[in-house]
Amino acid sequence: MVENIHTVFFMKKKSFDFQKLPRSFYLQPTLRVAKKLLGKLFVRKCRKELLIGKIVEVEAYRFNDKASHSYRGKTKRNEVMFAEGGTLYVYFTYGMHFCANIVTEEKGNGCAVLLRGIEPLEGIETMKTNRNNYSEKKSLSQLTNGPAKICQSFSLGRKENGTDLLGDEIFVAENNEQQDSFLIASSPRIGIREGYGEKKQWRFFLKNNRFVSVK
Repeated sequence: MVENIHTVFFMKKKSFDFQKLPRSFYLQPTLRVAKKLLGKLFVRKCRKELLIGKIVEVEAYRFNDKASHSYRGKTKRNEVMFAEGGTLYVYFTYGMHFCANIVTEEKGNGCAVLLRGIEPLEGIETMKTNRNNYSEKKSLSQLTNGPAKICQSFSLGRKENGTDLLGDEIFVAENNEQQDSFLIASSPRIGIREGYGEKKQWRFFLKNNRFVSVK
């Protein structure tokens, strides 16, 4: 297994040197991966541009969790969630939104981490364009502060479902410029029905970060 994969992109007269997260990172227990993803860079190659953001909020879901898509076993809709850790699981919900998740643990386990909040860093104007109804009057903090907003901004949909995050189109990388320390907070997940693990403290976020979806 190749660890510490470096990928260099030269785009629009600007170079980016990424240290992608290795497969072994994603194969760790889901709750550990969820917390470790905070502060990492989510990178999407969109045509001739890189869209980059810092992950600031996530939620964990496991196979023995009634709120998880995998709880009742594998189906056509959720089969990607049972892939090997390091795969992107994108699903359609409420008949109108996509949500992006990072599959964790060994193949067949049915575990994943939902991306709930991202702080946009590069390609911000393209992200705004991808958000068709985004108004310039809105604060930048509202651009990617929610699962559906992330998918719209980073142009993630059905075609991206099943993407290997060790490739060059979509991946997660170390944030080498992250010099400031941050505090990780936890809370119950958002929108979980009573009796479905609504008290589990499986939502993790960077405390005081303005791009977190729910304050």
